[in-house]
Amino acid sequence: MPRPVRLGFWEMVRAGLATGEAGRAVGVSHETARQWFMKAGGVIGNGPGPVSGRYLSLTEREEIAVGRAAGLSVRAVAAQLGRPPSAICRELARNSGLRGGYRATVAQQRADERAGRPKPAKLAVRAALRELVQERLIQRWSPEQISATLAAEFPGEPEMRVSHETIYQAIYVQGRGALRRELVACLRTGRALRHPRRQAQARTHRPKIPGMVMISERPAEAADRAVPGHWESQWCCQAA
Repeated sequence: MPRPVRLGFWEMVRAGLATGEAGRAVGVSHETARQWFMKAGGVIGNGPGPVSGRYLSLTEREEIAVGRAAGLSVRAVAAQLGRPPSAICRELARNSGLRGGYRATVAQQRADERAGRPKPAKLAVRAALRELVQERLIQRWSPEQISATLAAEFPGEPEMRVSHETIYQAIYVQGRGALRRELVACLRTGRALRHPRRQAQARTHRPKIPGMVMISERPAEAADRAVPGHWESQWCCQAA
């Protein structure tokens, strides 16, 4: 599936849409959307995000391919894109074919593969830390409790510390299976996937008191105390 489609899906999910709704919005089936969400372990941050302007886009790679096919020099192509010539040289050296040809789609695929290669998870390479985390999960400790106590127990050993987010991802995210998948049942939620929290904007705009009237909406006579009772109520509030 083209990268822009996947980016659009995750942008919709981050905006608060359900998985099925986000899939329909970008034109993919509910099953495809569900598989993308499951592969990320329900962790929104694991979905692909917009590529920084530091890196070449597919459109720029297409312009490089067209320019080189037309016989333009590296400096001419760089000037058209507003990029330094060194960036174009590196791109051609990394992503050209064995015979020297350059194709934008192949170059983009190679760049995506390099960018998506995960680093070894801390819990996967440190057996002692992994065993300790698993033991406490079985004892029904939360990942937050485990992270906090490890920091207190091993103050001078950073290799024996791990964040609660790393623990969650080691359980939920495919490809980071440093912890046994069945440990999901030991979490207090017991969920097979993480559920995204409500967006901060939705939390901020939700009124804390049903039917609450803002002070800015009070009538004008309350401000000048023209009606008996207004002054007393204000004085009581200030005194409290």
